[in-house]
Amino acid sequence: MVGKASFKPLTKAEEEIMQALWQLDKAFIKDVVDTLQEPRPHYNTVSTIIKILEDKGFVAHETFGKANRYYALVEKDDYSKKSMKQFIKKYFEGSFTNMLSFFAKEKDISVKDLEELLNELKKTNTKK
Repeated sequence: MVGKASFKPLTKAEEEIMQALWQLDKAFIKDVVDTLQEPRPHYNTVSTIIKILEDKGFVAHETFGKANRYYALVEKDDYSKKSMKQFIKKYFEGSFTNMLSFFAKEKDISVKDLEELLNELKKTNTKK
């Protein structure tokens, strides 16, 4: 899990690589490249991004001879939670209500969607 103080937002390219690693679980660079959408970045580009992700503490590797197999140190759900909190803080004064209100005004969320969300929240709070 990414600690509160150590949360480092990822670039779009880094997130794309992390999505591939989360999907693959453990992978060699070639496997990551093969998972990415066209036009795929060059092998060396992916390798560089993975090294950056290692430096940031998101990825680690196991060595097999001369090859490294990479895996995520940060769970996708943990990163998603931290990213959403940062997004809401940055754009909606930290208010989930402000965010939902914005999407309701823009007609990007329907009353049915809001009702489903409310029901989900009620279920979650009942289990606590």
